[in-house]
Parts: sequence; structure tokens; C-alpha cells
Amino acid sequence: MKIALIRRRGSAIGGAERYADRLMRALLARGHEVHLLAEAWEGLPDGVRLHPITVKGSRAMRPARFAEAVEPVTARERFDCVFSLERTLRQDVYRAGDGVHRVWLERRRQFSPWWKRPFIGLGGFHRAMQALETATFDPARTGRIIVNSLMVRDEILRNFPFPAERIHLVRNGVETTKLQGGDRSVFRKRFGIAPDERLLLFVGSGWERKGLGFAIQALSHPLLAGKPVKLLVLGKGKAPSAPANVIFGGTTDALADAYAAADLLVFPPIYEPSANVVFEALAAGVPVVTSAFNGAGEVLQEGVSGSVVADPSDIGALATAVAGWVDRKTRITFDTASIDLGRNVDETLAVLEQAASERRSK
Repeated sequence: MKIALIRRRGSAIGGAERYADRLMRALLARGHEVHLLAEAWEGLPDGVRLHPITVKGSRAMRPARFAEAVEPVTARERFDCVFSLERTLRQDVYRAGDGVHRVWLERRRQFSPWWKRPFIGLGGFHRAMQALETATFDPARTGRIIVNSLMVRDEILRNFPFPAERIHLVRNGVETTKLQGGDRSVFRKRFGIAPDERLLLFVGSGWERKGLGFAIQALSHPLLAGKPVKLLVLGKGKAPSAPANVIFGGTTDALADAYAAADLLVFPPIYEPSANVVFEALAAGVPVVTSAFNGAGEVLQEGVSGSVVADPSDIGALATAVAGWVDRKTRITFDTASIDLGRNVDETLAVLEQAASERRSK
């Protein structure tokens, strides 16, 4: 198939962008013709044809102007399927990997100080994003939707009149074999982690949304305060004040070594459609503690592969879950076929082929 993939920007640190990069490479390997419509992309895979989309304007207006600018390209080219990973105005398939913006604003209000809540969502950017989202979830503009969690599917159905039968659950996929066999000593030596210390790992940027503050607070809870535990934070952001047992390690490409060094992934977001880091940790045999506001938590089996806390701001519940896994001192075995990128590509292609068939029949 000749597939148009739409995503505004690509970087080495964004989970959604890393997913798009892996997907493009997998589609090329299967013989498909892949076109990317983007403003900019770091490390574009060989074989992908880039259609640069140039837009100008304020932060509030750029997403809408990008959505408007891709329409002439998709109309001009004879694509078998237009597959958007961005909120755009017309597509055969939209992957709701960013979740639902209005729900994200609800979560921000829920977890922000009382005095901030009335002002959340009032800016031009948020108004523009919600208007664009309404267009994207219009069943007359979008043929089919791929969601990566049941949580996001239910959010769409609750907020928009989109037919449930045109929403497909395709869970994220990661390159599982590349996350296995890491060297446990690399990161432990780099950051001075003693052999008898338990290493908690947090991976991601956008720390407010992903709950880093809650993870740090949990370390000071009496259940953990006396234990030989350290937290390694990998990602990009402004480091908040934290106790001495929190280490900010920056970004890394050596994920297999990072997960090999870790004993537990702690990732308690206030909103995350489906965090790739959960799948990465499971592929590496690392148990996970996350929140019910992370769609990836749906794949965890409580007490077997991880734990899900109902409220990430409940520091007592979070510390209890973490302490339970710290005391177990064991890694896990997980069925990696269910989280492998190959399975994700197969299921995604099935939806794209269905949409392409519907496009041809029009």
C-alpha cells in the first residue's frame, strides 16, 4: 500500500514519536510505500518520503494550521490510506495515541492546587486543541480510530458521537528482543548503586503529567524511608527538589541496560493513554507500579507483573505498592508476544487495509 503517515514532529525522546519511527521501519520492511507528512523529523528512516509541512503562527494556532496544511497534500497524492497520528481534519484512520485533550484537562484540574483549577484550559492553545479534537472525532471526517487502551476508547465514546464499531483496540508494541539481555552493571556503576540497593526506575519527560512528584514523595513515606532504595529518573525536564536517594540521569538510548539495572518501574501518571515504558519494562522482566490513569496498566496482572494504584496522589497507597515489590526482590516473566511490535504492526495493518478497501469502494 501507499500509506500517508501524519505526525507534526519527531524526536528521540518522545514515546509517540519513537513509536511512529518503529512503525515506519516495520511498514518499509514489509514492502509498503511510506510517506510522512511532518514539520520536522529527527532521524527519518531511509526509504520514507518526507512531505515537509511549513506552518507559521503562535503555539495556539500551529496545530490547527498544520491540520489545514496537510489537506492539500493528501488530496493531491493518490494514497491508498491516510493514517494520522495527529489531530487532523480528514483521514481514513486516526490513531488516538495522545488520548483525549479535554480529559487531560480534567485530570490537571483534579490534581492541581485549588487556586489553579479555574484557570486550566482557558488559554488559546487549549481552546484550539479542543476544537481540532472535535473535528478529528467527527465520524464524517474520520473513517476509523485506533486506540491503544480501553481507557481511551471509553473516553472517546463518553465525549464524542463516534460509532463504537469503528473504534479498534490495538495495544502499543515495542521491540521486545532489543530490551532483553542488558548489562545490569552499566547503570549501577555509572550512578553508584550498590549491589544490595534496590533501584526504582522512572522513564519519561513531561514530569507533571507522568507523576514524577508522586514517585519522589513515596520514597519519603515511612514504608520506604528506612529501606536501601534509590530512584533513577531518566528523561528530560527541570529537576525538582528531591532527597539524596533520587538521581536525575538525563536521557539515554541504552534502554536495555537501564531496565537490566532496575528492580521496579515506578510510573504513576495523572494521565497517560498507554505508556510505552510499561511495555518496555515488562519486556525486560521488570515489574511495574503505575496508576489507573495509565491505559497500559490494563495489561498488568496484579501482584504477578505489577500493581495499579487507583489514585497516584495517594502517597500511602503508592508507597505500599512499591514497598511490596521492593521486598519481593524478584524479576518477572511476561508473555512478550502480546506486547511485541510485530503484533502491533499486524493489527494496525489490518485496520489500514480495511480502511483502504473502504476508500476504493467509494
